[in-house]
Amino acid sequence: MALPQLLKDQLTLPVIGSPLFIISNPDLVIAQCTSGIVGSFPALNARPADQLAVWLERITRALAEFKAAHPDRRVAPFAVNQIVHASNDRLQHDLDVCAQFKVPLVITSLRAPHEAINAVHAWGGLVFHDVISVRHAKKALEAGVDGLILVCAGAGGHAGALSPFALVSEVRKFYDGPIILSGAITRGEHILAAQAMGADLAYMGTRFIATPEANAVQAYKQMIVDSSAQDVVYSNLFSGVLGNYLRGSIERAGMDPDQLPQADKSKMAFGSDRDTKKVWKDIWGAGQGVGNIDAIEPVADIVKQLKHDYDLARQRIRSL
Repeated sequence: MALPQLLKDQLTLPVIGSPLFIISNPDLVIAQCTSGIVGSFPALNARPADQLAVWLERITRALAEFKAAHPDRRVAPFAVNQIVHASNDRLQHDLDVCAQFKVPLVITSLRAPHEAINAVHAWGGLVFHDVISVRHAKKALEAGVDGLILVCAGAGGHAGALSPFALVSEVRKFYDGPIILSGAITRGEHILAAQAMGADLAYMGTRFIATPEANAVQAYKQMIVDSSAQDVVYSNLFSGVLGNYLRGSIERAGMDPDQLPQADKSKMAFGSDRDTKKVWKDIWGAGQGVGNIDAIEPVADIVKQLKHDYDLARQRIRSL
């Protein structure tokens, strides 16, 4: 196991803030990176398409200025998430824009990113790909990705159903490159646990929804604070892909969370302002770790607490 050079000695914690549809914006990304964890956002959050260049210019400028003003601080690189799916009619445009800014890390989702890898590697970037199974992991590696994001049971939004103990161990049988682990990771000791079982980095999304920087309505943030694991519902109804959502938001939309019908993958739609955007706006994603979130706090304070708890966990392990 080894981190790529891009991430070595750049992180306060071995964490990537996962890209959150609608929620992740420049404010959140900048706050994460300047706190020493990788910040990321879906390219599709920048709407209309010409806003992507505006966002990337702002992020790169803000991080450069922060580094210049704080040469002793660790400032993490940022990432852009690209949805590799036929319905994403912006993919080529967004990759071209990312090339202009030499985005250091691209996170790809859904299908093996054959068409994206050459483009990203051409400008010197890395590609990490979301997977939920060994089959998907092998396909991504065949395509040439630089790292695997294992999205396990309990992750917010689109999520797999496998235990991290199972998926990490099986992937490590044939892959010794960077593994990023996702699935209900909300505390500092969870980050250490991810490393202990064989991952290099933790992937955390839900933990950063209840922050002033996140582009989520106040009711969403408060529901995160008020919810626990039993309030998370696993369904494929809303996007055609299985994912975890807050029970309260489903009820607010007039549906019974315990009687949701099934959907098929043809329901998926990315790259437009059609129903998919409305779904994520009204039906709120969250992972099973919501019960560990007790307040709406700035990103910097959260990372500081995570680091404190991570260090305490390391000390406890050493004493065993």
